[in-house]
Amino acid sequence: MSKPSVLACFCTCPDADSAARIAEAVVEARLAACVNQVPGLRSVYRWEGAIERADEVLLVAKTTADRLDALTDRIRELHPSELPEVIAFEVAGGLAAYLDWVAEQTRDG
Repeated sequence: MSKPSVLACFCTCPDADSAARIAEAVVEARLAACVNQVPGLRSVYRWEGAIERADEVLLVAKTTADRLDALTDRIRELHPSELPEVIAFEVAGGLAAYLDWVAEQTRDG
């Protein structure tokens, strides 16, 4: 049996409260094994033709490829923004025991 592909999924949140709410919900639902909440992020982006600037909290959720769609759906349900950032990167390597733990913690059921 092949090991599931582990992903790091980034999501920015407008404040610590929404970040904490999303982080707890996705871990509770086993959509992510762990979510780091990184405060102090400053974002600059174009939205509806204007350059915007915002202080945000970055979430880094560790999940598996087979849970990504459900994780994305749950973030969209909970996120206060119209178009939340949800991007995922495949983890190329790491401590095998940790990657196994991510897979175990995100197993459905």
